[in-house]
Amino acid sequence: MSATLSVIEPASEEVLAQLPRAGAVEVDEAVARAREAFPAWRALDPGARAVRLRELAAALEAHLEELAVLEARNAGKPIGDARGEMAMVVDTFRYYAGAPERLLGDTIPVAGGQAWTVREPLGVVGLITPWNLAPALAAGNTVVLKPAELTPLTALRFAEIALAAGIPDGVVNVVVGPGSVCGTRLVEHPDVAKIAFTGSTEVGRQIAAGAAQTIKRVTLELGGKSANVIFADADLQAAAAAAPMAVFGNAGQDCCARSRILVQDSALERFMELLGDAVRGIVVGDPLDEATQMGPLISAQQRADVGSFLDDGEAPVAIRGSAPERPGFWFAPTVLAPVRPDARVAREEVFGPIAAVTPFVDEAEAARLANDSIYGLSGSVWTRDGARALRMTRAIETGVISVNSNTSVRVTTPFGGFKQSGYGRELGPHALDAYTEVKSIYYATG
Repeated sequence: MSATLSVIEPASEEVLAQLPRAGAVEVDEAVARAREAFPAWRALDPGARAVRLRELAAALEAHLEELAVLEARNAGKPIGDARGEMAMVVDTFRYYAGAPERLLGDTIPVAGGQAWTVREPLGVVGLITPWNLAPALAAGNTVVLKPAELTPLTALRFAEIALAAGIPDGVVNVVVGPGSVCGTRLVEHPDVAKIAFTGSTEVGRQIAAGAAQTIKRVTLELGGKSANVIFADADLQAAAAAAPMAVFGNAGQDCCARSRILVQDSALERFMELLGDAVRGIVVGDPLDEATQMGPLISAQQRADVGSFLDDGEAPVAIRGSAPERPGFWFAPTVLAPVRPDARVAREEVFGPIAAVTPFVDEAEAARLANDSIYGLSGSVWTRDGARALRMTRAIETGVISVNSNTSVRVTTPFGGFKQSGYGRELGPHALDAYTEVKSIYYATG
């Protein structure tokens, strides 16, 4: 294996950066630094840790445009989306800056004395392709980040900004290398107390099995095949306008992608007309162009994998957008319809800009189709009937669901999956539970 990693710009297929490729030795060194830094970071007065996190949020905000451009070039993400993501990073650190002084316990009446609980950090946390750094640090843990090998640049720049903003040396460590080596070593390492992983269900299974060898705590945010359920009484124009970017945002490389569009049969023809106009209007192009709505896929391999769903020929192409014909890993936004519920494109995570439309007759069939999946991460219901909306949000087996909206992620609310979409929750107050242990203390007063 080469000692150098070439980071490719997806929109041009040119080398954007050359980096040293980490291996097991570098992971061990990073874990050792994190372990050495843990006692002091843990012992830091909660108010002082909160100040450090607020200062880090301010530093990230000052570098927001730089980070957004770096992410747009490295990931092929439209610059407007990249700015939104980086702004959310700032908001997340500001939100969790309040956590160190609010990690509360309970007092419990017992015979013969007094009992209470405290929340304590876990120690060194391994974050693989992370988006969960802020709660880990707020709870007093130190971290080793292993970003995706194809998109490491903003993680590396983040570590530099964090150090300059006053986060002590060793609290945040980044290793850039293949998951099969660096990720595996983090999972195996006896000094790593927890693994938080964002990625495919297949790799999540391997991580869960590996973590079991040392009884590591694990949070898994895995794949999805989310349903976008549209009833005939919905505002069809609004639903059709929102549906494309619920699938094609980040070129479909989104675990929350609502790539199964379930439409009540009596509204199917009108919805498809509206959807066609919306899909064909999507601007696919240079990520740094302010007008771009969708950029390229992350790699040539990903483009080939996505294209295989069209090669299957299981469903006709009903709508096709456009994409540039020049170097870059481009793929036009595509809608297949009608799609059988047992078709591969309706069951497997595409992780690319392909949507599958399936009609349904009534509420019962809509719920059955939505739940006919190994995944349960996100989803939407579109209807003007409030009682139906409440019934459907309870009936659909998913961790996050929206009514008359296609948004899933907010800093202040928990995010995570049901079934094989993973377990544990990120964001909101619930995330802190995953980065702390509860200790029960009894004081005898007799």
